[in-house]
Amino acid sequence: MARPRSFDEEQVLDTAMRTFWANGYESTSTRDLCEALGLDRSSVYNAFTNKRELFKRALTRYMDATTADQLQILDDHELPAIERIRALFAKILRTEAANRRDGHGLGCLTVNTTMELAGRDPEISLMLARDAERRVAGLSAAIRGGQRDGDIGSTRDPVELARFVNAVIAGIRVAAQGGADDATIAAIAATALDALA
Repeated sequence: MARPRSFDEEQVLDTAMRTFWANGYESTSTRDLCEALGLDRSSVYNAFTNKRELFKRALTRYMDATTADQLQILDDHELPAIERIRALFAKILRTEAANRRDGHGLGCLTVNTTMELAGRDPEISLMLARDAERRVAGLSAAIRGGQRDGDIGSTRDPVELARFVNAVIAGIRVAAQGGADDATIAAIAATALDALA
């Protein structure tokens, strides 16, 4: 009979997610994970098979939570669409400010993984593409509604505008990670909002 696991899997995934987020996939060793998780190598491998499987589970957890938060903001039909998008940018800016260490942000695990692995790992690339599709779909629905209601003045295709906003958010994450200060990334967000008006 198998022994029951002596750890909280959700907590382990959260800790692994933060470790990969801070260090990247390739720069996080199995030893780093074991130390952060407080587990030995056999416990990690018994539960998650290997580092890659643990990373995929942690990335999925991050994407599900982050995208759900973004979609919740975009689905708040009490606010005009442009205000929902403004609220989304405000949340991104708050997150970047909260995660700043030594003048640099952590960025976004999804964006970081895109830069590190998407070009050479088809499975991870597909995971990232599916997540991006969800976010673009939520943004384009809000933008389409805003165009219909008149609070978004741009007449460009809503999907094109959604991809633009999604790319700006990724750019903000990279800029913050590179050391751009709060005022700089706030100005980037404001410029994107002006482009929608």
